[in-house]
Amino acid sequence: MALEIERKYLVINDKWRDSVIRESVMKQGYLASQPNATVRVRVSGSEARLTIKGRSRGIRRSEYEYPIPLQDAQELLDSHSAGALIEKVRYRVRCGDHVWDLDVFDGANRGLVIAEVELGSEDEAFQMPEWAGEEVSTDSRYYNASLVSHPYCDW
Repeated sequence: MALEIERKYLVINDKWRDSVIRESVMKQGYLASQPNATVRVRVSGSEARLTIKGRSRGIRRSEYEYPIPLQDAQELLDSHSAGALIEKVRYRVRCGDHVWDLDVFDGANRGLVIAEVELGSEDEAFQMPEWAGEEVSTDSRYYNASLVSHPYCDW
């Protein structure tokens, strides 16, 4: 089974900018969002992916991801996604031995900045960056699938 183990943190300052490896603009939408699974389409540049994620169990969940044609992804986002689209710029940021994904949200979620680090196991050690604040790994308000129907601007 494909497994995702990740910890998420609110970002409290801009000191991460000195360690950026690359950035990409992303747009994503959800075709289905149920308690047991979500189905997402994401477009980043000229690449598109379909992702199926299982129910979160703490900081782990199943995850299956597949490349799809860009035109198909655009059609799915335009015609079949539920709720608003998630718009964000993702920065890949090095901290210690790990590369973090740091998302700066736009649109209805503007002002929200979240960093996540993927781990090989739930107890894997990692260096905590000075720009990471409160952990929100298990707070469902911060799941992208939740931000579609309950955007940050409405909190």
